[in-house]
Amino acid sequence: MALPNIFDPAVSSQLKERLNKITPETRPLWGKMNAGQMLAHCNVSYEYVYEPGKYKPAPAFLKFIMKLLVKTKVINEEPYKQSSPTGPDFKIISDKNFEEEKERLNAFIEKTQSLGASYFEGKESHSFGKLHSTEWNNMFYKHLDHHFRQFGV
Repeated sequence: MALPNIFDPAVSSQLKERLNKITPETRPLWGKMNAGQMLAHCNVSYEYVYEPGKYKPAPAFLKFIMKLLVKTKVINEEPYKQSSPTGPDFKIISDKNFEEEKERLNAFIEKTQSLGASYFEGKESHSFGKLHSTEWNNMFYKHLDHHFRQFGV
C-alpha cells in the first residue's frame, strides 16, 4: 500500500492539522523527547534539503554503508518501530523553542508540497544518494507520521 503523497495539498493540509494538535504540554506515548525536541528532530530531514550547509555531508564510506544497511528501512512503506535508533544529527538533547520549531516544520511541509514531486525526482539525499520522488515522499511522510503518532496525533 502506498503512503499518502506529501506533494498533494490535501495530505499536506492533514499533516499540518496533526501538527497543530501538538502543544508544548503534549507528552509522548514512548521515547525521551519532549514536544519541542521532537519538532526540532523532524526539522532535521528538511534542513538537509533546504539548509545544505548546516550539516557536514556523510563521508563516502559511511554513505555507502547507510545506502546498504539503512536506506531501505527509511524509504520503504513500513512504519518505523517505536524507539527506533536515529542518526547523530537527529539527536536533540537541549530544549528547543516549541513555537519556533512548529512554525519551521509547518513552513517546511508547505514548501515541500509547493515545490512538488518533480523538484525531488533524482534529487541527491544527504545520506542515501539520488532518490526518486516516491522515496522522498516515503521518507518525509513516514518520519512525520511516526512522530505524530508518538505524540498521539
